[in-house]
Amino acid sequence: MSKVWFITGVSRGFGREWALAALERGDRVAGTARDLSTLDELVAKYPETFLALRLDVTDRAADFAAVRQAADHFGRLDIVVNNAGYGQFGMVEELTEQELRDQLETNVFGAVWVTQAALPILRAQGSGHILQVSSIGGISAFQNLGAYHASKWALEGLSQSLAQEVAPFGVHVTLIEPGGFDTDWAGPSSRHATPNPAYDGSRAARAAQRSWVRRGDPGATSQAILAVVDADEPPLRIFLGEIPLAIATADYESRLETWRKWQPISVAAQGN
Repeated sequence: MSKVWFITGVSRGFGREWALAALERGDRVAGTARDLSTLDELVAKYPETFLALRLDVTDRAADFAAVRQAADHFGRLDIVVNNAGYGQFGMVEELTEQELRDQLETNVFGAVWVTQAALPILRAQGSGHILQVSSIGGISAFQNLGAYHASKWALEGLSQSLAQEVAPFGVHVTLIEPGGFDTDWAGPSSRHATPNPAYDGSRAARAAQRSWVRRGDPGATSQAILAVVDADEPPLRIFLGEIPLAIATADYESRLETWRKWQPISVAAQGN
């Protein structure tokens, strides 16, 4: 039986590739974008199985309306992919209040509103799968991306709680954690705080470190996503790409070493 997908952020990048992969195998897809013209090609090629929806995920009422429209159009929902988001660059000191709020509104609240809109439908069906697009930046952190990390770390914690809450209803949750891929995440769709010259040296050093990293092909991720949504017992978390596991391993080994070193102080803090 073909599956019905609701995917946010289908204009480009991962959202576009995953929508295409689903459509090409005969699934049905409701895809959203803030600019509907970016979806014209999909509408023309898949007129019966693709539903284009204009959506700004920061608009909670619009999220609920779009999810309901998709479910009414196709008769059900099987997979909800919270992909819409962007990267906010800037050292923590450089961020304005509005820049930080906007990052959280899109990357966290947008995903929450779509999830809340879908859950009554999925619970009533007794089945469904929510894919939250996080990042290696959702479990580790690097300079100049504090706002982005704040949004993805929030999504990670919220989604781990969510997975426990909805499991009794037959609903799965998976956090997709890509490494570096050749999307426009750091290009046209990104935003940048006004630089403080005090951090110019750190910024240059970080840029030099990143220059050697081999970036993955977004199209190559499609088979991994299809494998996840087709699994009887999908994972709570899955990396995309080769590099994230090494980053996570080094980061968590460092955390464990520090926690163990300070364990006597931690235990003493408990009191009698």
